[in-house]
Amino acid sequence: MRVLVVEDERRLAAAVRRGLQAEGFAVDLAHDGEDGLHLAREGAYDALVLDLMLPKISGYKICRQLRAEKNWVPILILSAKDGEYDQADGLDLGADDYLTKPFSYVVLAARLRALLRRGARPRPAQLRAGDLTLDPGTRQVRRGETAIELTPREFALLEYLMRHPGQVLTRTQITDAVWRYDLEALSNVVDIYIHYLRDKIDQGFSRPLIKTVRGVGYKIDA
Repeated sequence: MRVLVVEDERRLAAAVRRGLQAEGFAVDLAHDGEDGLHLAREGAYDALVLDLMLPKISGYKICRQLRAEKNWVPILILSAKDGEYDQADGLDLGADDYLTKPFSYVVLAARLRALLRRGARPRPAQLRAGDLTLDPGTRQVRRGETAIELTPREFALLEYLMRHPGQVLTRTQITDAVWRYDLEALSNVVDIYIHYLRDKIDQGFSRPLIKTVRGVGYKIDA
């Protein structure tokens, strides 16, 4: 299993390589973002271990660029940036996992093996359904050329629908994913918010995207 480690601290990069080699991985190193992006594009790697604060090109930009090019190599971010928003930004840009420094080599290797079991599935940074686009990183939604303003709850509901294009989602599934244990989710709150979304993303457009499946739930057309 070939892994590319992009880390500018050379001693740490060498230590990561030794640790992963001891777990059976073949490891290449890059010490700046420019070399890392080039190798990630050209090499047939099974996974990428990526620092965020890199010279020349940041790890955030590498992740976004690879996903924009439809390169779905599994990406694990390994960073000292341990804030919840730092982690959310990395995952929203298309990374598959996030591990903060200091870390355990045993855990790093286990997480890489878990990513490899999942395989290189498409995980676009921008979600699309027809002419509707949603960017989790920038929180922007557009229908064609029209920008659409959503509340945080409307955004979360639309994102959940768009991450399951063409799939019928029950009200219970939607409630668990979007509201979890929030008491606001009692009664017919899913139907109310679907109505709000339809007013914003379907009203005035020739083709409605949100569909009702009677007796079951809702789906968004792929």
